[in-house]
Amino acid sequence: MIPFLRHLARESARVIMPHFANPSLRVEWKADDTPVTYADRKAEEVLRAEIAKTWPDHGIVGEELDDVAADAEYTWVLDPIDGTRSFAAGSPLFGTLICLRRELMPLWGAIHIPALGQLYIGNNESAWLDDRRLHVRETPRLADCTLLTTDPKAPYQYHGAPGWDALLAATGMYRSWGDCFGYTLLASGGADIMTDPAMNLWDVAALLPVLRGCGAAVSDWHGVDPLAEDAEGLVAAHPRHHRTIIELLGGRG
Repeated sequence: MIPFLRHLARESARVIMPHFANPSLRVEWKADDTPVTYADRKAEEVLRAEIAKTWPDHGIVGEELDDVAADAEYTWVLDPIDGTRSFAAGSPLFGTLICLRRELMPLWGAIHIPALGQLYIGNNESAWLDDRRLHVRETPRLADCTLLTTDPKAPYQYHGAPGWDALLAATGMYRSWGDCFGYTLLASGGADIMTDPAMNLWDVAALLPVLRGCGAAVSDWHGVDPLAEDAEGLVAAHPRHHRTIIELLGGRG
């Protein structure tokens, strides 16, 4: 599986990177007020074609195109460009998310940051950056933890001020190094907490095998399974701090 995930990452990057930092790139807006570009759609087409050649009986669920055999035993969940706003702005903090599920449970996840040449792969038990094993870092005090999120305004819009302000007060450095890139920093030991207050299936599925594989604890904003039908967002952190973080946010811990 690892060689195939690397192949998918290379093929999608060949489509995406010629359009990166291109001032003539056109950005369209979908009905849900999220952006999309030609590179998003073309990269998903390439990913689907490569999967269909190798695994013709597998289903595919993607952000940009219609589902194919979504009730199959094995399904792939694709987000060709996670962080389209960053991509369109010329920021390298975007990535391609690829997940293989069996009966809706993520088995393998890949996070490719093509502008930086970084490929993170996980299988819930282990995670790697290229050939290096990944582990979340030990930061004994919550007050010293680096907190990341994608959009600093979003927690207030989705969940209100008290919980988020409590977490900001309890932690250390706070940065918006977000989208999937923020989760790679957590996985590789560059940060301690990464949060997003609202996520879609294609945003979260590929992250989970990598985060769990490096030893992170994950839940939604309220402390429940991030893939539950009523889940809201994602909170990933070292297990030492995860329960306290959820309690500060107002969840069940």
